[in-house]
Amino acid sequence: MKKVLAFALAVIFAASISGCALNFYKGKPEQERKIKQLTSQLEELEQAKRDLEERLSKEIADKQVLLEQTNRGLIITMANDILFDSGKAKLKTNAKPVLDKIIAVLNDTVPNRDVGVEGHTDSVPIRHSGWKSNWELSSARATNVLHYLIEKGVAPQRLSAIGYGEFKPIDTNDTKAGRAKNRRVEIIILPKEMTKKSYEDMQSKISEQAKAAEESKGDQGQENVK
Repeated sequence: MKKVLAFALAVIFAASISGCALNFYKGKPEQERKIKQLTSQLEELEQAKRDLEERLSKEIADKQVLLEQTNRGLIITMANDILFDSGKAKLKTNAKPVLDKIIAVLNDTVPNRDVGVEGHTDSVPIRHSGWKSNWELSSARATNVLHYLIEKGVAPQRLSAIGYGEFKPIDTNDTKAGRAKNRRVEIIILPKEMTKKSYEDMQSKISEQAKAAEESKGDQGQENVK
């Protein structure tokens, strides 16, 4: 039963990442090798998830941290309120113990996985904080989290940071609760099939689209003023 389950999980995992599981059936030795490889990767991420659940049990219970296993990897979503003050990019002092728990798992459980750090905001325009836009604020927040990870021993060659501003919401921006969910930082433990370069290339394109949308919105605002 365990072998059947492992095979099924490996096929699903491969399909979600590569979009095709047909290569499993080209030959028994290759099939078995890939099943073992993907099963091992699944077990590694599942172990990381269990370790994070144990270390972050209070934060998860308080809904400050959310863990999700997806085809993008293992996503650790942190509510913005535990990391930063409103309109600021400097890490709060009490945010560091939370990040330290995550760093322990990154270094001990998945030391060979690349990691992405993504910053997100709500859609409320920047007014008094000194930032040009939400896009820049989210980028600064992601970068500051990245610097803290490096400071605490995560190898810099494993890490990437990017900001999306308001352009990848997970909830509505029409309510206070929805905006609070959208203000977040995500640390993503990447699948081994996704190299750091391919991740950075993909995220850079999306970020450029966000920047263009931000600039376009600013241009429209100027036209309205006229």
